Amino acid sequence: MQRAIQAVLFDLDGTLLDTYDLLLTTFRYATRTVLGEVVPDEALMAKVGQPLNTQMWDFTNDDSVHEELCRVYREHNAVIHDDLIKLFPDTVDMLDRLKDEGVPLGVVTSKRHEPAMRGLERFDLGAYFDFLVGSDDWPEHKPSPGPVAYGCRLMDLEPGSCLYVGDSPFDIQAGNGAGCATAAALWGMFPQPVLAAQRPTFSCSRCSEVPLLLAR
Repeated sequence: MQRAIQAVLFDLDGTLLDTYDLLLTTFRYATRTVLGEVVPDEALMAKVGQPLNTQMWDFTNDDSVHEELCRVYREHNAVIHDDLIKLFPDTVDMLDRLKDEGVPLGVVTSKRHEPAMRGLERFDLGAYFDFLVGSDDWPEHKPSPGPVAYGCRLMDLEPGSCLYVGDSPFDIQAGNGAGCATAAALWGMFPQPVLAAQRPTFSCSRCSEVPLLLAR
């Protein structure tokens, strides 16, 4: 009997990789350097899960300032990346269990392709995945369903047979919109009520719960 879930797609930041400290430190540095002011942490992290270009428009309406915010962010992030990025405790075990079941895996992230791959390779995770869709690989971005639907096509599967796992409301919106089953990663950056409001198919408190969804 064929499983209902035949493939699993993952968000990256806050889902596979613990990047909270990395992102917050970089946002603080970029906004203080370019704007000369301290932006509250809650505002800095409010739209994590969308592309950096989108997030930075929250802090300026000026094109040149926006460009400088993105430039300073990316340069500083590249310097501190390997020191601050971390793995969630169960990430590798989860991926091993899914691979043992023969489940194809992919990544769909709002991060650009190169830095996203750098994060995976920092912990030798790249070989687990058949592909990675970054923000520069597809013209639409989460919460649009486009990049998730594209990931399903790369698997040669209908969205209804794929699970998308993410920790932001934008992930759940994108996965639901694409027609996938969705799993809210409660170990990530957003609180449970924020994710529950988007009506995910499943909610998981730990990475280790994701493989159990294959039997649902």
